[in-house]
Amino acid sequence: MKSIPALLLSAFILSGCATHQSPTGRSQTLLFSSEEINQMGDQSFEQIKKQERLSTDSKLVTYVDCVANRVTRVLPDKSLKWDVVVFESDQVNAFALPGGHIGVYTGLLNVAENEDQLATVIGHEVAHVLANHSNEQVSRAQMTGLGMQLADAALGAGGVSNKDLYMAALGLGTQVGFILPYGREQESEADIMGVELMARAGFDPSQSMLLWQNMAKAGGDQGPELLSTHPSHSHRIDDLSQMQAQVMPLYLASKDKVNNRCQIAK
Repeated sequence: MKSIPALLLSAFILSGCATHQSPTGRSQTLLFSSEEINQMGDQSFEQIKKQERLSTDSKLVTYVDCVANRVTRVLPDKSLKWDVVVFESDQVNAFALPGGHIGVYTGLLNVAENEDQLATVIGHEVAHVLANHSNEQVSRAQMTGLGMQLADAALGAGGVSNKDLYMAALGLGTQVGFILPYGREQESEADIMGVELMARAGFDPSQSMLLWQNMAKAGGDQGPELLSTHPSHSHRIDDLSQMQAQVMPLYLASKDKVNNRCQIAK
């Protein structure tokens, strides 16, 4: 059988894709069902837990749990129980995965100076999952997987499995040597949704700008791992500044309903 030209083959593939709209109205191509993407998230999180050292600091774990649980309690899906794990590492990083998983590295707590700033990061990462960015990235990896494997082989890194592609697309590139970065539009969506989530959970959204200022100062010229594929600090801070008028009323309406503040016990 004659080979199908690449552009025609791509058209056949895309014609079978499910097209959705993101929360901001952007078109998304999603190849996987929610069950499939959740399973990928479950498996990837188990692999990360085997590779990383879990924190044994109960006070620190309780603090991170408190912040994460308040954020996830305001999500639309009340049935999903989120699993929160703190990793003992100097990395200034955090992530959220489909299936209800949140990972926070202790190095982040040196930059996120209070509960509101930590909620900024957790809200942002959870928003990526909520907006189907994980599915979108894994779908992109599926469609470009052959090219990535060829490029990897050319660099002498050996074969790349589908599992590695999926982990990279889920934002876990540090584990497999490469990463499919979120696009600027996806990052902006996560900022918009994340700051609204934190405000609804009773966290001060004005602290989000201070958090990213702290991030800009951390890690020298390259910045921390969390910012390796993110928009510029100034661009992000400007966007968050413009959103304050919209989200501050949400915070003021919810802060008095919060029964427990999240603080590290002395």
